[in-house]
Amino acid sequence: MQSTEHGQSGLRSAGLALLDDRAVRLFVGLAAFFCVNAVLAEFIGVKIFALEDTLGIRPLEWNLFGQSGSLNFTAGTLLWPIVFIMTDTVNEYYGKRGVRLISWLAAGLIAYGFVFAFVAIHLAPASWWVTVVAEEGVPDYQAAFAAVFGQGLWTIWGSLIAFIVGQLIDVHVFHRIRRATGERHAWLRATGSTAVSQLVDSFVVLYIAFVIGPQHWPTSLFLAVGTLNYGYKMLAAIALIPLLYLARAGIHRYLGRARADALRLRAAAG
Repeated sequence: MQSTEHGQSGLRSAGLALLDDRAVRLFVGLAAFFCVNAVLAEFIGVKIFALEDTLGIRPLEWNLFGQSGSLNFTAGTLLWPIVFIMTDTVNEYYGKRGVRLISWLAAGLIAYGFVFAFVAIHLAPASWWVTVVAEEGVPDYQAAFAAVFGQGLWTIWGSLIAFIVGQLIDVHVFHRIRRATGERHAWLRATGSTAVSQLVDSFVVLYIAFVIGPQHWPTSLFLAVGTLNYGYKMLAAIALIPLLYLARAGIHRYLGRARADALRLRAAAG
């Protein structure tokens, strides 16, 4: 009996010691922040916003592949650049295994969120709740709720598949560039991996959701919207390069230079 108690006490101590490890706590924090941004990007992505109106400038009439219009993006694009930074930061210190773990975890949480969104939509609404915001211009709260959270299955599958494929490509390209450049040029492996992965991601999600999906977009529209989305993501990724270096500096300060360098070497070695 005493031996069992000592064994349980030892396991508890080991568990607490593990949580006291700054590298473990850092990974948990990065993973949590990555996942919440990925899930939020999927859910707020149902809103399309006009960039020019948001900035208070005249519409920029683009013309690509025979299509023209103003710059409209999903609200999810506000968060995806943060997801890129988190991916590259985890890649830098925890390697391929770390990125794959948080990517599959995020995909599972996104799917979990959509399942319960559909469950919530099909719950019978309270009669008073349906008209509770009628004076604010929403005569049917249930219809509005279903429209916002009930994204089509083609869009959901397109987003999930594009997310996973993009993440797996990102981690592969990141380490290919790292092997070629060594520990120099962190911005190059971060931006280069994003450039390749988001080229795939930007077009895969549109192809699944809107080309083979029920809307059957023409090729010209598919190419035009995909190109605009990719261009926006790349501009955002480049603009956020300073944030990547700030994150590295913060991690080095938190872990200590020796521990941070040891993690980076292990990550580079796979």
